[in-house]
Amino acid sequence: MNVSMWMKALQIIPHVEKEEWERLDVISKWLISTRAAVLIMTFLSGAIAGILAYQQGVFTFLPWFLATLGIVLAHATNNLLNDYTDAARGVDQENYYRAQYGPQPLLHGLMTKRQHLTYSAVTGGLALAIGIYLVLYRGGLTLPLLLAGAFFVLFYTWPLKYIALGEVAVLVVWGPLMIGGVYYVVSGNWDWNVILASLPYALGVTGVIFGKHIDKLEMDKAKRIYTLPVLLGDKLARWTVLGMLVAQYLLVAYLVMVGFFSPLMLVVFLALPAFLRVLPIFLAPKPLEKPLDFPQVWPNYFVAAAFFHNRRFGLFYLGGLILSLLLKF
Repeated sequence: MNVSMWMKALQIIPHVEKEEWERLDVISKWLISTRAAVLIMTFLSGAIAGILAYQQGVFTFLPWFLATLGIVLAHATNNLLNDYTDAARGVDQENYYRAQYGPQPLLHGLMTKRQHLTYSAVTGGLALAIGIYLVLYRGGLTLPLLLAGAFFVLFYTWPLKYIALGEVAVLVVWGPLMIGGVYYVVSGNWDWNVILASLPYALGVTGVIFGKHIDKLEMDKAKRIYTLPVLLGDKLARWTVLGMLVAQYLLVAYLVMVGFFSPLMLVVFLALPAFLRVLPIFLAPKPLEKPLDFPQVWPNYFVAAAFFHNRRFGLFYLGGLILSLLLKF
């Protein structure tokens, strides 16, 4: 076991050489190949759903735990299939963006195709097994929700990402599907107020994927991958991200104003310093070289900024929900 590598892989996507990879345990390899550092965004969706269910007096631990584990495994499966599909289609070649910010297991020779597919099959199989159990446990909308999740796992990389639907898919998945879906599995109720409450967090996750696609806009355009930033252009895409980040705060304020959220949820405004920190980054084009004071995540630039804000906002959002629950206010 290499616990230090587990912790590292949960915080960043570490660069590893072939020799080091061979010495790693299977959990470290899984965490690195699934890009586990970004799976926190999915766990937070499950956590938000669980707290909302608890607030409504309908929380049950086992279905919540399984549903949250299932969506995390589904996200991990999508990341594995994303790498496999892009490698098979020849996208992750010629120093493409994905190969720069972290190890691409197939491109860098860390895994064979068979090994990669085995990781994908085991991870996806576990997610599917959990989904089937929850369908039998809850019934109702659980099967349609499972099928919708499977659709996005299988088809996000292609063709959705290629036809400017990838960003829309992320908004739907991390909001209504994950938060609304986990809430439904736990409570047995489809609550439109919960769906609305899912959007502040989902917009942050969508901002992260938007930032990633802005970072690789020119590369995607050259490979005819028509993400929304490719269609919008660099400047409009950057302003769109800023609009989504502002909308996160406005939605929380609205939900407090109409009484769905406690005033304690205004704690999310403590994330404004993070917003002000990333604001100048999105107001200007990406520099040609890594700024001296920029973290060691280059060429991640806009995505790193959006991820930084999303983590801060997400934690305050979760914290506000927990405070509201504990203080019953």
